[in-house]
Amino acid sequence: MKNIFAYLILGSLAISCNQSKLIPITPDVITERTLNDTDDPAIWVNPQNASKSIVFGTDKETNGAIYAFDLEGKIIEEKTIRNIQRPNNVDVEYGFQLNDSVTVDVIAFTEREKQQIRLFSVPDMKPLDGGGFPVFEDEKVFEQKLPMGISLYKSPVDSSMYAIVGRKTGPSDNYLYQYKVMADSTGVKTDLVRKFGKFSGQKEIEAIAVDDEKGLVYYSDEGVCIRKYYAEPNMGNEELSCFGTEHFLQDIEGIAIATYSDGEGYIIVSDQQQGQFNIFSRKDNIFIKAVNLTTLETDGCEVVTVPLNDTFPNGLFAAMNDEKNFYFYDLGKLMD
Repeated sequence: MKNIFAYLILGSLAISCNQSKLIPITPDVITERTLNDTDDPAIWVNPQNASKSIVFGTDKETNGAIYAFDLEGKIIEEKTIRNIQRPNNVDVEYGFQLNDSVTVDVIAFTEREKQQIRLFSVPDMKPLDGGGFPVFEDEKVFEQKLPMGISLYKSPVDSSMYAIVGRKTGPSDNYLYQYKVMADSTGVKTDLVRKFGKFSGQKEIEAIAVDDEKGLVYYSDEGVCIRKYYAEPNMGNEELSCFGTEHFLQDIEGIAIATYSDGEGYIIVSDQQQGQFNIFSRKDNIFIKAVNLTTLETDGCEVVTVPLNDTFPNGLFAAMNDEKNFYFYDLGKLMD
């Protein structure tokens, strides 16, 4: 009987954390649990067989990891990267030019306690970074050297790849650093190409997402709005928009960009304490609707719009859930 009462209490606490009054949409898949504390997912679509795609997810602690999950939510141990010192956010990019004849898909993630970012090839999971690329090296205040958010951008202009990196705290301007990621005969290296991005001073900036096709970067100034800038370095550092404020209860968190070949799509953003996700138009950033996906305290989320298998025929939306796991949904569930 004691166990029954314990489960009932835990269940009521979980429900109370999700304040949404919208119709609940249940996940198609719930992943196996991680060791510590999930935070941010990234989805790699296997070009040879989409049903063999991988969802990566960070587990943020000193003994952290980048977990690899199959589409049934099972941990793929041989593709999981362990012994990472507090990984925070993770992102995927395709077709990085490793040399004249070889391109590889990659994941990048922040390693906060080492003040660096990491880069691995996918799906063979080989490190390409010689142990890591330092970030925010010119900052004098230690807390402003601690990376959190990251998003990769592949330029449609010249196919250059960039890592846009945020941190635990920082100044009111130039909060984000953008690094060009390059390879030559000596290996892969990074070069700081610009600093940009306003910060309100409230809470923090973690979630960053890039729309490669449109050359735009979005990030969550958690207590204020979703900020929008050009991702192409030579397009300037002027803020293009600060939107969404009135649609969030408290923290504005994870951002996922659903893109379609006709230029349409959606910006999907976690309304963390409300337990909902707000959906905005990719075209003009107008609010469309909110959905209740039954997650608790969601930080990161990610989306792909291509069919993967019978469970995800309309694409996959992945969201962190505050029970050491991730929830997977067929994208059609969000848009119905």
